[in-house]
Amino acid sequence: MLGTYFYHEIVRKTVVSFGTLFNNIYVKHKDGNNADLSEIKVPLAYGPAQKFLARIEQQAELNKAVTMSLPRMSFEMNNISYDPSRKVSVTQTFKTTDDNNRIKKVFMPVPYNLGFELNIMTKLNDDALQIIEQILPYFQPAFNITIELIDSIGEKRDVPIVLDSISFQDDYEGDFSTRRALIYTLQFTAKTYLFGPIADSTDGIIRKVQVDYYTDTDTLRSKREVRYTATPTARKDYDAGDHALLAENVDLTETILTVNDTSSLSVNDRVVVNSEIMKITKKTSNTITVKRAYDSTIAGEHSVGTKVNLLNSADDALIVPGDSFGFDESTDFFESGADFSPTRKLDL
Repeated sequence: MLGTYFYHEIVRKTVVSFGTLFNNIYVKHKDGNNADLSEIKVPLAYGPAQKFLARIEQQAELNKAVTMSLPRMSFEMNNISYDPSRKVSVTQTFKTTDDNNRIKKVFMPVPYNLGFELNIMTKLNDDALQIIEQILPYFQPAFNITIELIDSIGEKRDVPIVLDSISFQDDYEGDFSTRRALIYTLQFTAKTYLFGPIADSTDGIIRKVQVDYYTDTDTLRSKREVRYTATPTARKDYDAGDHALLAENVDLTETILTVNDTSSLSVNDRVVVNSEIMKITKKTSNTITVKRAYDSTIAGEHSVGTKVNLLNSADDALIVPGDSFGFDESTDFFESGADFSPTRKLDL
């Protein structure tokens, strides 16, 4: 059952995103007149605090040419656990498209918590306090970061980074030559999601949505009264079929358009001029009266000779995932108590 290879790099992306939160922290030192003496960008590296403390202890002589300097920060992922509070049904799926507009089927993601530990190591307490104050105000107690969990389908999620606890250690023991390291430890939880393999879907886009409204929630005894139907409609002429040409310039408000030929146009047809969709409400020998900026498009100025392309059901059938499209909506009222059969697609 298992064994289908996939690797979305979600854990890696979460680790990298967590680290970037703290890669621009600075420490300043001032003189008695409050003038800046130095400004240090605090180094950040992945690894446990013990690793860096061991290097500090091995380079105890401050006058050596090569030594590890403080302040310094390190972080590491220290646990991963399932989060049942964010659980969804394992059988649910959703459909999306990849970079090539191919339809993909994806199971709902599984919520997991990643634990992180951030260690702040300084020689001076004031350095530690400067770093802490540049971090804590952002966590109340969570700070959201947006991570593109799956690049191929553009799946982005807001991942809360929760500050769980803060502790610090200040050990004065040791002789004068021993380097002092003051350590603040911050524990975080990243509430991310893990996705399984992405499968090809044989289903196309939804071509029709139909909703029946009843007089009561008891559908066995209640009477059906209203049906709402919505179908996708094209916003461009896919088949480059019937069209006419504007015989004059059109401004932003004109509703009567003069065209060279109206033989392929009818009342209630939709036409597109440049990117503006219009609906024909009246037709004469060489003019059409239209409703401007139809289907949530924007009215524009159009010059003589511009194509007036007919949008019809053939164009609606050619809509592909990722295209911009509108909706044709209708509402029907019923007086009978018949029920609609989804399998037979008729009223019973």
